[in-house]
Amino acid sequence: MNLAAAALQDAHVRLEPLAEPHREGLRAAAEADQEIWSVYPYSMAGEHFAPYWERTQKAMAKGLVLAHAVLRGDAVVGVSCYFPDPPNNATEIGGTYFRPDVRGGAVNPACKRLMMIHAFDSGATRVTFRVDALNARSRAAVLKLGAVQEGILRADRVTWTGRVRDTVIFSVLKNEWPAVRERLDARLDAFA
Repeated sequence: MNLAAAALQDAHVRLEPLAEPHREGLRAAAEADQEIWSVYPYSMAGEHFAPYWERTQKAMAKGLVLAHAVLRGDAVVGVSCYFPDPPNNATEIGGTYFRPDVRGGAVNPACKRLMMIHAFDSGATRVTFRVDALNARSRAAVLKLGAVQEGILRADRVTWTGRVRDTVIFSVLKNEWPAVRERLDARLDAFA
């Protein structure tokens, strides 16, 4: 697998490798929903944004994460990341956040479709999604993408609030991708 950061675009969204020009737009997007952070392993709101930004930039520099600003028009509406696992030809797509006003529309399926196309075209045989068991909206969104729920890792992670979360694991395998892509294409056509 040779997964690299890349600009990705379709009729609904544009993904760009996360960089300094996206900082303030992402900060504003993160401030748009103060309640969501309780079901994230970290917060990007308020005083938590600067440490998030620095941590992400350092991880990107080491190749541990490939973070993408998600833009609709010229506005940063969120972020989504790859966590590549090259020895296993796999990647996780995660670290995703979208402003509340773009949830439930074309942004998430378009973003994930672009990211999965890029991952599978780069040699991935597996794309994984990890979601907090309490995050019902994200769990439903991942299932709606066409991913398969594999199981729940109990007491998997300590979140920024100190809560110990259970993590639901989903995946799409390379041989499943054509059918998943077809469903996503049809779903996105409905937004056109």
